[in-house]
This record gives sequence, structure tokens and C-alpha cells, in this order.
Amino acid sequence: MNTNALHKLGYGMSIVGSHKGDKLNGQIANTVFQITSDPPTVAVSINKNNLTNEYIKASRVFASSVLCQTTPLPFIGGFGFKSGRDTDKVKGVNSKVGQTGCPIILDNTVAYLEAE
Repeated sequence: MNTNALHKLGYGMSIVGSHKGDKLNGQIANTVFQITSDPPTVAVSINKNNLTNEYIKASRVFASSVLCQTTPLPFIGGFGFKSGRDTDKVKGVNSKVGQTGCPIILDNTVAYLEAE
């Protein structure tokens, strides 16, 4: 984990992404926070009914892309007002697959981290 990303965490918004096999998903989350600095540990709060939660439980990994304050509402809505069960949220978005296999969203992102 790049600990510089921990300095970017606050009470802002993130896109939390995970995977299940080769399927990727992400969702808006406003609760990603640092627990300890040594070892670097973070926590995330995800609705237990969300697809992202299912993917995190299956893979035991997630990524958090910390969004900048000027992120447009339509971009946020693409990850917050739709279900990954109905649409591929990552398609058409500038992203990459991280070391954990999770999607890392690069558009409107000031930092990202991956956790297992």
C-alpha cells in the first residue's frame, strides 16, 4: 500500500472497487478511513446488499479511488445511482486493474489504495 494515499483520505468520496473472478465492480462510498499507520490499515463501510460487498467477500480485496472535490455529479452518479447487477460501471471509464485485481478508477481521482 502506498502510504501517501492515506494522507488523502478524509471525509470525502471514494469509488470502492473489487472483483469476483474476472468481473469488476465499483461503487461510491463516503466511509473509507485509516485505522492504523503501522501497519497501514484501512476500513470501508459497504451496504451488505451491494454487489461490491459480494465481490469483496469473495476476493477479500478492494481498491479505493479517492475522488477530487470537483468530480462532476454525473460521474458520481454512474457509480452511485446504478447497480453493477444491471450495468458495467467500469466500462468507458479511465481505469486500470491493480495488483489485487481490483479496478482502480483514474478519472477524477487524486489518490488510490488497494487493500487485502
